[in-house]
Amino acid sequence: MTSPLPPLWRRALAEFLGTSLLVMTVVGSGIAAQQLSPTDVGLQLLQNSTATVLGLTVLILIFGPVSGAHFNPAVSLVDWILKRRSGAGLTLTELGIYVLAQTLGAIGGSVTANAMFEAGTSLSTTHRATGGHLLGEVVATAGLILLIFSLAATKRGALAAPAVGAYIGAAYWFTSSTSFANPAVTVGRIFTDTFAGIAPGSVPGFIAAQLVGAAAGLVLVLVLFPSASDTADDVVLPHDGQLARK
Repeated sequence: MTSPLPPLWRRALAEFLGTSLLVMTVVGSGIAAQQLSPTDVGLQLLQNSTATVLGLTVLILIFGPVSGAHFNPAVSLVDWILKRRSGAGLTLTELGIYVLAQTLGAIGGSVTANAMFEAGTSLSTTHRATGGHLLGEVVATAGLILLIFSLAATKRGALAAPAVGAYIGAAYWFTSSTSFANPAVTVGRIFTDTFAGIAPGSVPGFIAAQLVGAAAGLVLVLVLFPSASDTADDVVLPHDGQLARK
């Protein structure tokens, strides 16, 4: 018998903290990379992506049993859409709270990373929204959605932490956009004019591309894994009240 989910406030807190720490990892390691390798952009990207892979994997393991470790409005949105088909997953109210917690967490993580490195918080001036970058975000987000929901549909959720970390690490390099693949993280990265920043003017295009990618990923999931609707409660990691109450 499935245990009841943890209270919504606890799941929202997990999403806030997880997304905050994720953006802290992305922005903080980007600042450190600039300081350590100021003349080598390739090495900066390697340092940034390595820290993100390791950090994301750990964060999924920490917060997954509480909230599922979405840390991403695109993931939560697809979870809600699948719920509409099967009666599982997030409700509309829960979706709104998850997205708010993720977005506030992302902004807080960016501001905290700036403070740790005494970089100052200011809006980014790095413009990224070229056609190639937007296509990269469609591809990155579609692949991420397909990965997460295929693991849930095939009862391999235990592999989510290393698999998602590995995918994001690879997508840093094989997409032109360096794989933001996350609307909340994209908003958070507005608030740092450092290696990981993105100018406010580039954000609408990035988020639109991410939503298109999420839709494409959802279609692929439903075509390849028709049972995905039955496992909407199990993304990114299966989560219930059993561990949260102990």
